[in-house]
Amino acid sequence: MDEPAGNNATPPTNRRVVGTRRSFLKWTGIAAAGTAAVAVGAKALSSGGSGSAGAPGAAPNATLPSPVATLPSQLQPVTPIPELGIEGITPLITPNADFFRIDTAFSIPRVELSNWRLEFKGNVRSPFSISYDELLAMPQVEAPVTLACVSNRVGGDLIGTAVWQGVELRTLLDRAGVETSGEQIVGRSVDGFTAGFPTSAAFDGRSALVAIGMNGVPLPPENGFPARLIVEGMFGYVSSTKWLSSIELTTWDGFNGYWIQEGWAKNGPIKMSSRIDVPREGARQPEGVVTIAGVAWAPNAGVAGVEVRIDGEWHKATLGDALSGGVWRQWFYDWTATKGDHDIAVRCISTDGHVQTSDPTPRPIDGYTGWDTRTITVV
Repeated sequence: MDEPAGNNATPPTNRRVVGTRRSFLKWTGIAAAGTAAVAVGAKALSSGGSGSAGAPGAAPNATLPSPVATLPSQLQPVTPIPELGIEGITPLITPNADFFRIDTAFSIPRVELSNWRLEFKGNVRSPFSISYDELLAMPQVEAPVTLACVSNRVGGDLIGTAVWQGVELRTLLDRAGVETSGEQIVGRSVDGFTAGFPTSAAFDGRSALVAIGMNGVPLPPENGFPARLIVEGMFGYVSSTKWLSSIELTTWDGFNGYWIQEGWAKNGPIKMSSRIDVPREGARQPEGVVTIAGVAWAPNAGVAGVEVRIDGEWHKATLGDALSGGVWRQWFYDWTATKGDHDIAVRCISTDGHVQTSDPTPRPIDGYTGWDTRTITVV
């Protein structure tokens, strides 16, 4: 295992634009549904995900009730939540229009709400179904959660964070009454897609929702309207069923979701990783202070540290504040650069002491590993 760098931290600088927790969550509501970044690779291409080529739809005509709580619980008090004010760094919350898309159909399913119900069935004591209006009427929670695709390469952009709103999954499962044989939760989409994950994930303290809202507005059609599953710390291919039609409880060996049948790993925890947003690969920077910055994530433990390697020497970066273990963190390092070509790499350390590996995954059926690297020239 790679060892953390020494205690050679750069002194923090005054870079933060600070707002309250409430304003931080609510400003995301300006992110109206729009053109999403589409990751292409449809079902016929046998890739790790598939892109939807359909045009995004208009925002659904629905009004979200105010959430009664924010997950995780430590976010409930109104406290300052700072964002690093660095040009080019990824924002903490991804606007809806920029959120990555991984679909299994070429067109976006159009769901008629008057006919739609979400069914809970399988190995449960009290099967039931629920309408959209009934979901709206239930106590709502909001939760900032980072989602990632298993096909996201090191340094890639198939990852994003939104403030999701909906009903806690465990609340609905408690109503259904999960049998002991209900070891796996299988989400089914109206377009036939399926994904499955351990039932324990709905009860172990992580954020797990039947989501109906995204960044303050009803789910955009391209992001799963009327409802989708959100499970903190799991790749989307095992958990993030969009356009939900049913949730079925079954044994762990009793069913394999869509991508498991295509050869991908059945367990899909998001791997810890980090990304350099600035400077870009091949950038030419003036001599003097160069800010290196980006984001890092380590679900579900959370990020404890980020280190930047410059020409073989490790340096400790300064971290932005943590929202939760399920959300990425911003980081930066101010480097006094000298003229010449320089090699840069980044790695993160989780709160439970794991260090991001430099080893690339030979066959990434459960996610890519390695360090994000680049070479820049200082003139």
